[in-house]
Amino acid sequence: MASRRSISTVKPQFGNNRSHSLKATRRQFRPNYQNKRLWVPELERFVRVRVTAKELRTIDKIGLREFMARQGRKIEELV
Repeated sequence: MASRRSISTVKPQFGNNRSHSLKATRRQFRPNYQNKRLWVPELERFVRVRVTAKELRTIDKIGLREFMARQGRKIEELV
């Protein structure tokens, strides 16, 4: 099975659960990670990656090459 590269930079966020009495308990807001197989035309192959749903929409809009460039990474890192 091919490895899944994480191209995401999103980390969990933290906050509070608030009850009816306004008592606060700590909680975690986890990213919506998805495992996807993306076609990379520059490499002429599919790559398995772990991205958030929001980043998937961004990749659909601007392309994988531009997405990686905005993160300061090269597309060859996906191999």
